[in-house]
Amino acid sequence: MQRIGTWAGVVGFLLLGIGSLWYLFTEMGEVTLGYGGTYAVYADFTNASGLDPGSGIEIAGVPVGQVTGIELVDGRARVRLNLRSEIRLQEDAIASIQTKGLLGGRYIVITPGGSDQLIPAGGKIRETESPLDLPGLIATYVNMRNKARSSPAKPAPIPP
Repeated sequence: MQRIGTWAGVVGFLLLGIGSLWYLFTEMGEVTLGYGGTYAVYADFTNASGLDPGSGIEIAGVPVGQVTGIELVDGRARVRLNLRSEIRLQEDAIASIQTKGLLGGRYIVITPGGSDQLIPAGGKIRETESPLDLPGLIATYVNMRNKARSSPAKPAPIPP
C-alpha cells in the first residue's frame, strides 16, 4: 500500500514538472506548442542579415509571432512571418528589422498602418526597412579616411 502512494507521488511530481515546462515554453518563451492559431504573411527586405528563423516579431513591444523562414527571391530576402491569428495588419503596415540592445539579436518590429484594408493570410507587407549595416558604414568611413590621408594635398588656387 505504501508503494502505491510513493508511485502516485512520483507521477504527480513528474506531471507537475511537465506542466511547468509547458507553461514556460509557451507563455514566457516565443514557442507555440500546438495551441492557438497562426497565419503567415511575407515581407521582402534588401538585407536581412542577422535575422534567423525563430527570431521574434513585435508590435508596440508585445511579441506577436516568429520568423519561420528566409529565402532569396529576385535578389531580395523574402521573410516569412507567422503571426498570431488575432493580429490583423493593415496594408500600409511597416516591417523593420531591429537589434535588441547594442549587441543583441535581430527581430522584426511591425508598425501598424491606418488603412481600412487588411493583409490577408499569405499576403505581403509592402513597406519594409532593412537594418542599418554598421560594419559596412564603418568600413566605408575608414576607406575614405585612408584615401584622404594618402592623396597629396592640392595647393589652394591663386586668384588672378
